[in-house]
Amino acid sequence: QVQLVESGGGLVQPGGSLRLSCAASGSIFRIYAMGWHRQAPGKQRELVASIASGSSPNYADSVKGRFTISRDNAKNTVYLQMNSLKPEDTAVYYCNLDKVLLVAGGVDDYWGQGIQVTVSS
Repeated sequence: QVQLVESGGGLVQPGGSLRLSCAASGSIFRIYAMGWHRQAPGKQRELVASIASGSSPNYADSVKGRFTISRDNAKNTVYLQMNSLKPEDTAVYYCNLDKVLLVAGGVDDYWGQGIQVTVSS
């Protein structure tokens, strides 16, 4: 079984910064990709950023130059550094793990419960 713990969300003023973390625990052998999605009220859930094993990060156009995704494979943790935040960034952010290979075998995808990010003056 894989458990995800998300942290780092909260309320911040426009232009401010936040750093989201998502740590996975369990008998994990390998994770192909880790990323973040977000969903604002009344809007579709969208990909914010992702990073696959051995690949360069992928970002939504709306966050390029402002957000940075990184991963620590030894800790099974993915981070999202968010700078120059805008009110439009307000959403629930969801961590996701794609193609998780468990020690016991099998491949599955996992989602965090979501963490609120609010950008407001």
